[in-house]
Amino acid sequence: MRVPLSWLREYVDLPATETGRDVQAKLVPAGLEVETVEQLGAGLKGPLVVGKVLTIEELTEFKKPIRFCTVDVGDANGTGEPQELICGARNFAVGDKVVVVLPGAVLAGGFEISARKTYGRTSHGMICSSGELGMGDDGSGGIIVLPPEYEVGTDAIELLQLVDEVLDIAVTPDRGYALSMRGVARETAIAYGLSLRDPALLDVPAPNSYGHRVEIADPVGCDHFTARTVTGLDPEARSPIWLKRRLQKAGMRPISLAVDITNYVMLEIGQPLHAYDRNRVEGAIGVRRAEQGEELTTLDGVKRVLDAADLVITDDRGPIGLAGVMGGADTEIADGEIVAGPLSPSAAERAARGTTEVVIEAAHFDPISIARTARRHKLPSEASRRFERGVDPHAASAAAQRTVDLLVLLAGGSAEAGVTEVVAPFGPHTITMAADHPDRVAGLAYGRETVVRRLQEVGCDVQGQDELIVTVPSWRSDLREINDLAEEVIRLEGYENLPSTLPRPPAGRGLTERQRLHRRVGRALAGAGYVEVLSYPFVGEAQLDQLGLAADDDRRRAVKLVNPLADTEPEMRTTLLPGLFGALRRNDGRGSHDLALYETGLVFRPTGEEKVPARLPVDRRPSPEELATLDAALPRQPRRAAVVLAGAREQAGWWGAGRPTDWADAVQAARTVAAEAGVELTVEADQHAPWHPGRCAALYATVDGERTLVGHAGEVHPRVIKAYGLPERTCAMELELDLVERAGTRALRAPRISTFPVATQDVALVVDQDVPAADVERALGEGAGELLESVRLFDVFTGEQLGEGRKSLAYALRFRAADRTLTVDEASAARDAAVALAAERTGAVLRGA
Repeated sequence: MRVPLSWLREYVDLPATETGRDVQAKLVPAGLEVETVEQLGAGLKGPLVVGKVLTIEELTEFKKPIRFCTVDVGDANGTGEPQELICGARNFAVGDKVVVVLPGAVLAGGFEISARKTYGRTSHGMICSSGELGMGDDGSGGIIVLPPEYEVGTDAIELLQLVDEVLDIAVTPDRGYALSMRGVARETAIAYGLSLRDPALLDVPAPNSYGHRVEIADPVGCDHFTARTVTGLDPEARSPIWLKRRLQKAGMRPISLAVDITNYVMLEIGQPLHAYDRNRVEGAIGVRRAEQGEELTTLDGVKRVLDAADLVITDDRGPIGLAGVMGGADTEIADGEIVAGPLSPSAAERAARGTTEVVIEAAHFDPISIARTARRHKLPSEASRRFERGVDPHAASAAAQRTVDLLVLLAGGSAEAGVTEVVAPFGPHTITMAADHPDRVAGLAYGRETVVRRLQEVGCDVQGQDELIVTVPSWRSDLREINDLAEEVIRLEGYENLPSTLPRPPAGRGLTERQRLHRRVGRALAGAGYVEVLSYPFVGEAQLDQLGLAADDDRRRAVKLVNPLADTEPEMRTTLLPGLFGALRRNDGRGSHDLALYETGLVFRPTGEEKVPARLPVDRRPSPEELATLDAALPRQPRRAAVVLAGAREQAGWWGAGRPTDWADAVQAARTVAAEAGVELTVEADQHAPWHPGRCAALYATVDGERTLVGHAGEVHPRVIKAYGLPERTCAMELELDLVERAGTRALRAPRISTFPVATQDVALVVDQDVPAADVERALGEGAGELLESVRLFDVFTGEQLGEGRKSLAYALRFRAADRTLTVDEASAARDAAVALAAERTGAVLRGA
């Protein structure tokens, strides 16, 4: 909503020294988002005057039409002689009054005017268009032609109101009343503590039975309809300058007098209106729902096929307007030159002469119906914008009266005595609220007197003492319950005055253990150099194909959405990897080649046993049984953690050579996640898409006493890398956090630091090539007994000396006792026991034995 400050002053007696910035500083704390204050005419300097065209000489020797004119500017040029000017516009003639800028003047943007030679003549100034003066589009397509009554030499800066300030307010959906000068003026008056001159306070004649007939077939869609008729309009009458300028400053283009007046009243009071040419309306005006497939040509010249839910204005022929959105072309106001719509010969003759009789419509329509119609037809308008945000239903009669008054004043018309009002019975909305409720919401003691005063300022009627009965004004449809009233009190008292206090949670509450684990996992991965990404949880068949999943893979069984955001991704993800691969590809394509990304989130794994839930009620809280059926219809949603890596894991520098990412880094990321839950993972070779079959590790943990697969890690298969466009040797890991959490049931304990020295024993065991190192490590750990502190694989060797199909695994065994220093014999005995169990279980033999 654009609000000219000069127009605002008509309703509120602001101090003369107040600027637009000052008003902005008052309105923003009150909740109105004043985005900018536009300074119209900033830097503009005269002389800029009214002139009369005396002669026009057509210069035909140039490629484009050029005119050499002499213009009478009175004494404004200091000589009284006609001013010689060059102009290319064609929309004026000898005798017309125009706006002339003389040498020495400065237009907006610092454009200085001086005499200059052009087209073989000297132009002493310029005849101005509305665009050159920063007035906006006036529809003329050329220079400004003024009405003949203005005297030559009149200051055009003041006449055209070129200097002003305009507040541009972003009106939120709950404050539809601020889409009018009336609404903004009320907020301004409250902010300054001044009185308001309400433009809707007019003497309106009572309805009678001899107005234009109106029939409402849908009182829910239209609960208030006022019709007034004005006859004897002068079809040659044009909008005065003050009216045009106010519309232009508010961001609207002047069209014709009748249309300009309805737009002006809409901006002033907030009530959208429509004017019909009465000679083109046949029979009664009606309001009903459209018939499916019915057609209507709107004012923009588009033939629209109507929906059965559309609310339309009709006459005896059918629809003549899309209610609350846009009028129809068949009843368009004619200005004496333009004829719209198919007409009979007599009607066409009347239209050619111009409209002399109009029927004014001021109605209140259902906001939801109007919003849906505007979106259905992709036809947003100033009227629909207001209706869908809430229009004062009681303002219709006043707006119609204001329109009638302006038509009589400016077009020489006569108001017919007939007044039609069709009103559906409805009472005011009342809210019962404790007087101290705003105090408890804000944490401040406002007191009853302040609460009552603030509510009365916004137009509420307040009764009662400790319990207030508040009658909400008709223009505030957003005030529906007690917290809305509390918000009004708080915003008018100033949000900036609210104290900053920290909430005090009750003892014993806070994050759950599961939430703490998820946060620890995120911090641990971030500390290891990973960057978190959040990807959309949607996938498609193409992405699953790129992963190389088999036809019977459980990850292909996905939840399909009825209304997906994109047809290419209609399913909920069953793995986090597609989203991470996409993020890796995008960042690599933008020049970031050394990447380590992670994501934690839900995946959706249907079991096939889900049932369609019953529709839950909306008039009451669902019962526990109903909520249980809803939960039973949901797929299993385990939380997972996944990482992807590419490029260098360790950078090269003066400290030495770097190291590229490999499959072991992905395995280490899984160990990092599991360590936060106090879980040790067992790593074994595996084959599982989308990993490389020779570089894929299965991750196991003990869950509820059973060895359970919790995830996979390793290097991504080359075919998957090619399909996704990933860097070579990309590695990835994915594991199920819920299973890791269940595996880590014991509380985390800090490591105990022993005061006794460690005894280290190294062993190299030769086993068959297909024996997993994890099995050997597990056997060594169990055989060594309680003295073993840790076991670590530090070397893998293969060679001809070991024999075909054999490998050597070298382990470092650390032994320590809690209460003494171990002897060499004790450490050696523990080592021998470990080797013996490994030999028994895996066939291992000591290398060199």
